[in-house]
Amino acid sequence: MTENHDDHEHGHSHDHGYALHDWHSQDYVDQWIKRDESRDDERRPRIRQMIALAKLPRDAAFAVLDIGGGYGFVTEEVLRAYPNARVTLQDYSDLMLARARENLAESLGQLSFVLSDLTDPHWSERVGGPFDLIVSAIAIHNLRSLDKIATCYRGIAALLKRGAPFLDYDLFQQHGGIEAHIGTMQEAGMTRVSRAWDDGHAAIIIAHGKHAP
Repeated sequence: MTENHDDHEHGHSHDHGYALHDWHSQDYVDQWIKRDESRDDERRPRIRQMIALAKLPRDAAFAVLDIGGGYGFVTEEVLRAYPNARVTLQDYSDLMLARARENLAESLGQLSFVLSDLTDPHWSERVGGPFDLIVSAIAIHNLRSLDKIATCYRGIAALLKRGAPFLDYDLFQQHGGIEAHIGTMQEAGMTRVSRAWDDGHAAIIIAHGKHAP
C-alpha cells in the first residue's frame, strides 16, 4: 500500500526516491501500521464496497493480485468475500509483507508474496498471472507522475485475463483527475472503464481486461 502523509488516507509509498517513509525500519513500520489500523471504521466499508464490484463466484478458486498489498488488509477483505481465492500480494516493503504473512497466517496456503517496486517498468513480470481480479487501494497515485502511473496501468492491463476486473480505490485527483485516469486506463488497453464511486477526494474506478465480452 502507499501513502503520503498529506493524503489523510491509507497506504504507503513505493516511490522511495521521495524518502517520505522508512519502510526498512521495523519501528517505523510498526508505528505506521498502528496508525493505519485506527482508521478501520472508515476504510473497511469502502474496501468491501469496492470488492463487491467484482461480482465473481463466491466459492471459486480464482487468482487475485493485490497491488501495494502492504500488511494485508485488502487481501483479508478479498478472502472474506471469496474464501477460496488465491491471492498474490505485491509490495515494495519486505517488512510490510512480513506483517501480511503474520496477519494472514491462517490463509498462507492460498497466498503468494512478491517484493517489487511499481516505479520499475518491469514490476509486472515478477508477479505471475494472468489474474481473474486485480485490486489496489490508495497505492498507485504515489508513483507521483501520470507517465509512471500510465506505465503501471499498462502492466496491469497485461496481467488481466480477458474481461477480468481491475478495482482501484485511490486519490485520482492528485495527478490529473479521475477522467484523466479513466482515459489512461483505456489507453493502456483496459475496457469498460468507469467511475463506481467518488467523493471528490477519493474514488473507485472499475476497469476490465482487454477484449472484454
